[in-house]
Order: sequence, then structure tokens, then C-alpha cells
Amino acid sequence: MPIDRYELRRVLLARREELSREVALDPTETIELDQARVGRLSRAEAMQDHQMALEMGRRRSAMLEAIEDALRRVDTDPDFGHCDDCGEPIATGRLALDPAQRCCVSCQSIREQN
Repeated sequence: MPIDRYELRRVLLARREELSREVALDPTETIELDQARVGRLSRAEAMQDHQMALEMGRRRSAMLEAIEDALRRVDTDPDFGHCDDCGEPIATGRLALDPAQRCCVSCQSIREQN
């Protein structure tokens, strides 16, 4: 079954919009704690929360970059939907779940093992 580039583009645009809203709603700010009023455990918890927020921000940025790349490729790359590593078509269901995927399941497994 051939891939529906129009539908994949629509999914990518919707995901980009959703991630952009999340970024706008969740700005990561520097933690400033009143050392006299906050105990050690509270400080550690606040710092952990801050690190988790930073990591979520990094992940959102990476996802937005992957979406932008996929949007460029879906419109211009005749090989869109083919695995970057082996050149075989990526399963339509895999692309439907995540149109930004660049590898088939087999090659992605190999990448993750290395």
C-alpha cells in the first residue's frame, strides 16, 4: 500500500502544533530557593524537578527538529518512507504512528543495540 503523503503531512503539522503549545505553556525557569526556609530534601526535589523539566525541553526540541525534517522530506524527497539504512520501505503502520521515523523496525533495532 503506498503511503499517503498528504495524511502524513497533516499528522506532522498537528504534532508540531501540539508540541509548540506545550513549549509555550511550560517554560523552564531557573530555580531560586530561599536557603533559610527550604530543607535539604526540598532543595534536592526542586533540583530534580528542574533537571526533569530541562530534559523534557530537550526532548521536545529534538521532536520538533525531527518533525521539521520530516515535513521537508515528505514534500521533496522521493525516497521518503524508505529506511535510511537498508533502503526498504518503512511499514505504513509505523509511519502512521510516527511519520518522522527514518528507519524500519529491523534497522532501528540494530541502531539501538549499537
